[in-house]
Amino acid sequence: MVRGKTQMRRIEKTASRQVTFSKRRNGLLKKAFELSVLCDVEVALMIFSPTGRLYEFASAGLVNEESTCWLARPRFVKVKSSAS
Repeated sequence: MVRGKTQMRRIEKTASRQVTFSKRRNGLLKKAFELSVLCDVEVALMIFSPTGRLYEFASAGLVNEESTCWLARPRFVKVKSSAS
């Protein structure tokens, strides 16, 4: 049985939205770990749940305080809008 393409829109039911967040959060954390191992790169990931709880991942190279100080610096990246 083939599933159709999932439309990207807000899930209205709170319980369903929370379940989807939990599943996708775990998948995203797993992908961040895999990326850090397979490509030998430093990865830092912060996720805030709808309730405000923080979930975070940092690769082994980022666990000391000296290497994470760059996270506190404001960084701005100019991205071209598809409308312009």
